[in-house]
Amino acid sequence: MNRIDIRFDQLKAQGRKALVPFITAGDPSLEATVPVMHALAEAGADVIELGVPFSDPMADGPTIQRSSERALARGAGLGYVLDCVRSFRERDADTPVVLMGYLNPIEIRGPGRFAEEAARAGVDGVLLVDLPPEEAGEFRTAFAAHGLAPPPLHLILLASPTTSDERLALLCEQAAGYLYYVSFAGVTGADRLDTVAATGRLHAIRAHSKVPVAAGFGIKDAASAAAMAHEADGVVVGSALVAALDGAGDPAAAATAFLRPLRAALDA
Repeated sequence: MNRIDIRFDQLKAQGRKALVPFITAGDPSLEATVPVMHALAEAGADVIELGVPFSDPMADGPTIQRSSERALARGAGLGYVLDCVRSFRERDADTPVVLMGYLNPIEIRGPGRFAEEAARAGVDGVLLVDLPPEEAGEFRTAFAAHGLAPPPLHLILLASPTTSDERLALLCEQAAGYLYYVSFAGVTGADRLDTVAATGRLHAIRAHSKVPVAAGFGIKDAASAAAMAHEADGVVVGSALVAALDGAGDPAAAATAFLRPLRAALDA
């Protein structure tokens, strides 16, 4: 089984919700990425989403956009990101890692080559924001073929409040690992989360999804994480964590201090 499947099965058996932090690889420094990943795992992260820096992150708000710009200026390309995962795996063989980013850096390598390199580095899933499920066949085939035996890489799909019922049925059919539910129509980091509307939509989606559903966008603290976890199988926190790491003297300590209250809230 893929590490993502194993982790969500464990959480279900324990009656717990997944905490999925997002960080941008290469920010706040090239040297900080792997220590921050370890700090997050030790502070209670169930899955780590590692952002692949990109010059035009259309779905991201200013916090993550600036984070990507800083990382790219330091030379944090896709090769660096895979090196980080490889280094992380030297100490942590269990925490799932999902690469989150955009098509362009992947297409430069080609789906097959990328899938093989990612799997060998220790990546468990990939979320490509600008890859429509209707056009993802080549990637699903490559991920299935090049995952390390026996588990393949998972292609993580996105659903949103504007997703039609017909498209949602397609997403639920093709979903692997978990389905990422975007809690509102907009960019990351926006302060417009309506937990009542989002949880109602989540309830309906979970009734049809064959995989766990994790909610992201707008989750910034313990209270919003706990509120969204009522209907979601897990919560994703990104912009608020990226902002907490920006300028931190000790990024690993800052990651720990940020994540622990969210873990406690989800477990309460």
